[in-house]
Order: sequence, then structure tokens, then C-alpha cells
Amino acid sequence: MAIEFTKYHGLGNDFILIDNRSNAEPVITPEQAIKFCDRHFGIGADGVIFALPGIQDTDYTMRIFNSDGSEPEMCGNGIRCLAGFLADLEGKEAGSNQKYKIHTLAGLITPQLMPDGQVKVDMGIPKLLAGEIPTTLVNSDEKVINQPLEVAGKTWDITCVSMGNPHCITFVEDVAAIPLETIGSQFEHHSVFPQRTNTEFIQVMRRDYLKMRVWERGAGITLACGTGACASLVAGVLTGNCDRLATVELPGGPLQIEWSESEGRIYMTGPAEKVFSGKL
Repeated sequence: MAIEFTKYHGLGNDFILIDNRSNAEPVITPEQAIKFCDRHFGIGADGVIFALPGIQDTDYTMRIFNSDGSEPEMCGNGIRCLAGFLADLEGKEAGSNQKYKIHTLAGLITPQLMPDGQVKVDMGIPKLLAGEIPTTLVNSDEKVINQPLEVAGKTWDITCVSMGNPHCITFVEDVAAIPLETIGSQFEHHSVFPQRTNTEFIQVMRRDYLKMRVWERGAGITLACGTGACASLVAGVLTGNCDRLATVELPGGPLQIEWSESEGRIYMTGPAEKVFSGKL
């Protein structure tokens, strides 16, 4: 059976999008996703995203297989790409203000196509308690803010946030000097994270401008991570490092992140770009 796909990227965080609306389960296996994501022998991507039928009064359901075959709860750059993909499938114009209610393993997420071509996503309310993230670093009913963690022979002060998926954030003097290739996996698989973790290294340039590098759980080094940018802004506010509205500069480009003080919700705005379509 031929599988039709479209390749999208959000700031270089790239995905294979599959129209899965006629089936409630993904039409390919995690093992096939690994092959599709291979950058030498496949299409090449950080993950495969499936547009499935909606459930519980939502328009669609989003499922993702990472490049290692694991399944994350959510993906910020990925859901912007999904919104663009759905609008394309439906014949909607770019910048149509079209809004979608998307069911994810992290709950309801609502992306909206903005008039300037960007996609704004209501990412919901961040979870801050250790048991919600999850991490065993402190008691389950406590927050993890500037807690010491030993990784690669060094003590790091970390703050943990869940955006439906787990994030470990640490603030550093020079983000470019972090040996992400060697320590990223050690953070991901640290024993205090029972479901593994995404890890963000943040350099504060100004209170409204952060630079970020990321090691994604299940994908390794990526050019961007939307949930990571959201979690990093939350961590910045909790530690007094940044304002509630800031630009987060990733290797692939900038995201605008806002943590609404009145609503407690996180809003992420950034691009989603179609690359090409094909069949397998």
C-alpha cells in the first residue's frame, strides 16, 4: 500500500505528516517510522505525525512517533505543522484565522492560523509539581526550582516543567559551549526522570530574549522544540530570569512565548512551512 505524506518543518524541527483521518490508529508502525525518519536511507525527519479523527468533541487527534520509535505526549513545533497540514487538506487559505481543537496525549491543544502566516497555539497550563512532570528529585507535591542535579561529573541547577511532556531546564552562561552531543543523553536517561526527559539549556540575553539549545527525548539534538521553548519561559519566570513575554531564539529561529498572568496559559507563536509531498 502506498503511503502519501507531506514534509513540514517548524524552525528546522522537521516532520513527516500523514493523512490518517480514515483510521483511528496510525497506518504505519513505530518500526516503519524509524525507517522513514532515517536521514540517509529514508525521508529524514525528527518524527512522524498522524492526523487522526477527533474524539471527545475535538476536530482531530494528533499522534506522533519520534525518530527512535517512541511516542511523546505532544510536540509544539509539530502541532503547528499539523495545523498547516490540516488547513492544506481542507483547502483553507494561509492566514485564514482557522482554529482547530486537537486531541493529544497531553490533552486539548488549540492552534490557530494567523493572518501573517504564523501559527499561534494555546498550549494550556504548565504543570509544575514533581509528580506531574514526573521526577523523583523532590517530593511529588513539590516544585522543582533551581534544584541541584549531578550529570556528567558536574552539578547543574535545574527547574522542571511539564507541558504535557517532561522538561528539565538549566540556565547557563554560554549556551554555545554546552557539549550537548555528550551530555544530552545523560540528562534524558537520568534515574530521577522515570519517563525520561527533554532538556533545555538557556542563556539569558535580556529579560525578553532567551537563547536555547535542546536535547529532545526520543530525537536527540534538534533545531527547535516548541514545548521546550514554552517550558523554558516558565522556568525563566519561576527563577526570576525573564519576563512573561519573551522571544526564545532556537538554532532554527525564534518563537514568541507568552505565559498569561491572568489565565495561567501558555501561548506559542511561530512558523510552519511545507517542504514537499510524496508517496512511499
